[in-house]
Amino acid sequence: MAEQQYDVWAAGDAYERYMGRWSRLVADEFVAWLGCGDGLRWLDVGCGTGALTAVLASRCHPGTVVGVDRSAGFVDTVRAAAPGGAWFAVADGQALPVRDASVDAVVSGLVLNFLPAPQAALDEAVRVVRPGGLVAAYVWDYAEGMALLRRFWDAAATVDPAAAALDEGRRFPVCRPGPLRGLWTAAGLADVAVAPIEVTAVFTRFADLWEPFLAGQGPAPGYVATLGRPTRDRLRDTLRAAVPALPDGSIRLVVRAWAVRGRRPVPAGT
Repeated sequence: MAEQQYDVWAAGDAYERYMGRWSRLVADEFVAWLGCGDGLRWLDVGCGTGALTAVLASRCHPGTVVGVDRSAGFVDTVRAAAPGGAWFAVADGQALPVRDASVDAVVSGLVLNFLPAPQAALDEAVRVVRPGGLVAAYVWDYAEGMALLRRFWDAAATVDPAAAALDEGRRFPVCRPGPLRGLWTAAGLADVAVAPIEVTAVFTRFADLWEPFLAGQGPAPGYVATLGRPTRDRLRDTLRAAVPALPDGSIRLVVRAWAVRGRRPVPAGT
């Protein structure tokens, strides 16, 4: 897919300012929704800069927490600020270096739609989780509820009509309740549930919103990095006009994710 050339994941610090800070807010709500018990063995697939891993470590009193990500740069970043007792490794979510039925819960934040074969990745999660164990994830509601990216791509398409093909709302139809439920059901998981998670992203001023788009981490910033200065400036001004600023110059945008969970069935007679 040509659009994947813009999906850049290398510099953890830049990603943290772009999207990681909002993922941390969602991760907190997500873990509360899961209702974690103490002493569990957790695997965070696509751990990125550690937003979800940190919440698990602080809230769930885990037995173990292991995070894996394909980006060596992200793993270096999360290791530098790793919560106590968490371990991290560079690994592909579609080929996990984990034994069968060896963890109690597999979770993933904001990564499922970026994997080449989401169903294969989910099958891997089912393989490594014990019978009765939890498999859960959250993804942005790109099509409607992720206001930051919705306004960005609408502005980009106004300035550059070709940008409409790059819109994550179009690229990732899996990031909706029906397809997510279908994935979990197709993987043989039971007690499948899907729920929205909404948090508010607060920007101190427009520069706080815009400057992370210049750092080249993720699809939208990857696209911005390809633009010449005049087009980039038009995009900036179009986006500035589209976002509502409060009298003090701050901007508040509701960002929504879809969360999904299910359990690996326990074989009859066990």
